[in-house]
Amino acid sequence: MGGEETMTKLAFLGLGVMGYPMAGHLQAAGHEVCVYNRTTAKAEKWVDQHGGTHAPTPREAADGADFVMSCVGNDDDLRSVCLGDDGAFAGMKKGATFVDHTTVSAKVTEELYAAAKEAGLGYVDAPISGGQAGAENGQLSIMCGGDEDIYAAAEPVMNTYAKLCRRIGGSGAGQMTKMANQIAIAGLVQGLSEALHFAEKAGLDGRSVVEVISQGAAGSWQMANRYETMLDDKFDHGFAVDWMRKDLGICLDTANENGASLPVTALVDQYYKDVQKMGGGRWDTSSLFKRLRKLG
Repeated sequence: MGGEETMTKLAFLGLGVMGYPMAGHLQAAGHEVCVYNRTTAKAEKWVDQHGGTHAPTPREAADGADFVMSCVGNDDDLRSVCLGDDGAFAGMKKGATFVDHTTVSAKVTEELYAAAKEAGLGYVDAPISGGQAGAENGQLSIMCGGDEDIYAAAEPVMNTYAKLCRRIGGSGAGQMTKMANQIAIAGLVQGLSEALHFAEKAGLDGRSVVEVISQGAAGSWQMANRYETMLDDKFDHGFAVDWMRKDLGICLDTANENGASLPVTALVDQYYKDVQKMGGGRWDTSSLFKRLRKLG
C-alpha cells in the first residue's frame, strides 16, 4: 500500500510483540525502515529477518525519516523515546510526523502533541486493537486522533498493517477510543467467564453450550476466539493481564476527570488484580475464568 509507488524513509521505535511484525510489514511494503529497540539484540534480529537498518537511539533512528512510528510500553516509555537529547523529536526533520501506536493516557498525548507542534512536527495518536495475530497478519484496527491534514498524510503508511484505520477527532481522540475498546472488552470477558463457570457448575458441557449460545445475541469476538482456551485452562497467549490493568487504570483515571461512570470496569479491574496475585500477570485477559474456577 503506502510506499508501493515511492520509497518512504521511516523509523519504528519499539519491537515488542506488536511493533516487531508491524515494522516488518512496512519494510516488506518497500519502505526504507530504521528500527530502534531498547534491547539492541532484538533490533539486530529484526534487521537479519527483514532487512532495513537499526540505530542505537530514537534520535538517530528518526534522522531524515518522513514518519516515525512508535509502539512502546506506557506513558514514561513514550516520553523517553520522544523527548530529550536522544529522543526522536530531536532527530526529526521539520514537517515529519510522529505516529504513536502505544496505548497511553490522553494527558501524555496532549503533552507530546504540543511539543511536536512547537518543533514543527506532526503528531498522530493511533492506538491499535487486534492483538498479536492482528499485527502479524496486518489486520489491525487503528483509532486515530490529530489534525486532519497530518492524519491524511500518515494514513497510507498505517494502512500497510491495518484492516481499518480511522480518524475519530482531534488530538487524544484515538486514545479515548482505545479506552472505550478496553472498557467494552473487560465487561465482555467477565460475562463470558461467568457464563462458562455457571455452565460448568450446572454440569453442562462448555463446548456444547457455546456452540448454541454463540449463534445468538450472546455471541462475541471473545467467545469465538477464547472459549476453547479458557475451558482448556490455557492462558499463555494473547493480551497480558498486566497490560490490561495499565489500560484500565488509564480508563478509570480519565473517567474521574470527565465524569463517566464505570462501575463494572472498576470491579473487573479488581478481579484482574486478584489474577495478578495468583501469579497471572502475564496470562491472557481471559484468565478471569481461572479466577472463578479457583473461587470454586
